[in-house]
Amino acid sequence: MKFRSLVPAFAIAALVGHAAAAQEMSFFRIGTGGTAGTYYPIGGLIANSISNAAGSRPCEDGGSCGVPGLVATAVASNGSVGNVNAIKGGAMEAGFSQSDVAYWAQTGTGLWDGQPAVEKLRLIANLYPESIHLVARADAGIASVTDLKGKKVSLDEPGSGTLVDAKIILEAFGLSEADISPEYLKPDQAADRMRDGAMDAFFFVGGYPAGAIAELASQHDVALVPIMGPEVDKLRETYTFFASDTVPAGTYEGQDADVTTISVGAQLVTSADQPEELIHGITQALYNENTQKLFAVGHAKGKLITLDNATQGAGIPFHPGAERFYKEAGKIQ
Repeated sequence: MKFRSLVPAFAIAALVGHAAAAQEMSFFRIGTGGTAGTYYPIGGLIANSISNAAGSRPCEDGGSCGVPGLVATAVASNGSVGNVNAIKGGAMEAGFSQSDVAYWAQTGTGLWDGQPAVEKLRLIANLYPESIHLVARADAGIASVTDLKGKKVSLDEPGSGTLVDAKIILEAFGLSEADISPEYLKPDQAADRMRDGAMDAFFFVGGYPAGAIAELASQHDVALVPIMGPEVDKLRETYTFFASDTVPAGTYEGQDADVTTISVGAQLVTSADQPEELIHGITQALYNENTQKLFAVGHAKGKLITLDNATQGAGIPFHPGAERFYKEAGKIQ
């Protein structure tokens, strides 16, 4: 009789234990981008790497090296602007954003001019660079940004981050929209116009090789114009979200040499309201040796998600949890 009475007692204890474990489990939603883009698959890799549900194999045995009790999910979204707004509104705990968009949101400038600044936006990590391409017709006589004067140049569509970046670059070289014949087209539309001889150059922001540019270069003689010089050094002092970058020789057909440019970062951002210990644990998980190996084989851009890149082109303040990790790792003072 006594033996039988112990069975439900053990069952109750097990249920209580499971309930406690369930209570300790926390969910972490990461806004990414469209399913056809780069943010979504990279977001999936990150979500897996920082998750560590109850019962997972230990990290040292090839299991999860994530935060104990954390279940992270990558959520498809409209990209940078939508993710920042979702973090602000509490619909996402974190999200992907270009470093320039994060800067404008946090400071209430650029794309956020006239809107309330998202003052609590904080950086977890700079993930990988999105290079600023300045593509010109090979016969257009454009060897530098200053040569754009008087040319037909597409700056990308209104409301895009590329348009704001292009204006900043023109201004750094003493030019404005009044000095060029500006067009406001998406990169694929600008490439079509260039094929027809109706466009001299266009700006594009994104990881290389970019499909629209690769296709254009395979059919027509184009040049990738360097964005470099003292003008850029001064520009980077003012706009800290820009980082130096190089598009390697052979990235596009006809590109025989490395081309120096600048980039904005694809960044993982969050709110200052997220707990310091949680974000510290997430940042630590991202740069765990096992996680780094998974990133390197999981996606072409995964090789670039390294501790050396993590603090480049920050632009906005680090979350205290991430900042503590980078100080411990000797990456920031």
